[in-house]
Amino acid sequence: MVKKVMKIKPCKNNIGAEINIDLLSTSKKDVYEIQKVLDEFGVIFFRNQNLDPQSYINFAKNFGELADYPMLKGLSKEFSKITVIERKSSDKGPSFGEQFHTDSSYTKKPPRYTMLLGKLVPPRGQGNTDFASQYLAYKNLPEKIKIELENLRAVFSSSGPISVTRLEREKEKGTGKSKDFQCSHKIIQKVNNRKTIYFSPGHVIGIKGVDPKKSRDLLDFLINHQTKPEFVYSFEWEKNSIAMWDNRAILHQATAYTGDRIMHRITIQ
Repeated sequence: MVKKVMKIKPCKNNIGAEINIDLLSTSKKDVYEIQKVLDEFGVIFFRNQNLDPQSYINFAKNFGELADYPMLKGLSKEFSKITVIERKSSDKGPSFGEQFHTDSSYTKKPPRYTMLLGKLVPPRGQGNTDFASQYLAYKNLPEKIKIELENLRAVFSSSGPISVTRLEREKEKGTGKSKDFQCSHKIIQKVNNRKTIYFSPGHVIGIKGVDPKKSRDLLDFLINHQTKPEFVYSFEWEKNSIAMWDNRAILHQATAYTGDRIMHRITIQ
């Protein structure tokens, strides 16, 4: 039997790429090639993947150590590294993650990668996930701002503006650890030999060593710049689709949706 060749299709403006491959039968060479595509594009997508929890875990482990999420319990005791991101039609307020952010940026060692598997998804074109390339965002910064930001650090908090989007889930599956986590990180970072902006709009609360007005001005400028339409690709979900991205170089957000949706998330150190 001839093994199918992995096909790669870049998305709009090269923000992400779809990879056509069966993840149940990946070889070491396939994983190597997938890693190369992830490094190049920052976010990758797979469709029609019939992975049970163990297969999902096994695939994720190819890319590093699986991380814990401090706010919500896992799928089960056996599969504690899979976080269930659920939206119910009865939920009030915004969906979980409905603001641009990068995952767990308020921790000392945020996860490098995140994977989302669509288990119950809305009709295609509704409830998309948006991805914003911070490679492009950095590349298009004015040179004066690049110099100004080079050595600055931002302060990230788990009680930042996006925290309101997890309230419904914490009521049901909270770990009881939802205290305020805070950490600072360099705003300009180098990832895969390219500079990127590490600045999570949903978590940033200020810039270290900068007076409050200047900090607020820079914060407002960066958030508006980071998420310009030309840096953003909106992924349309189908059941059993997977998105995987590099948190150091890609922002993401859930888009508004009021129906039922279930996603299985894994983060990787």
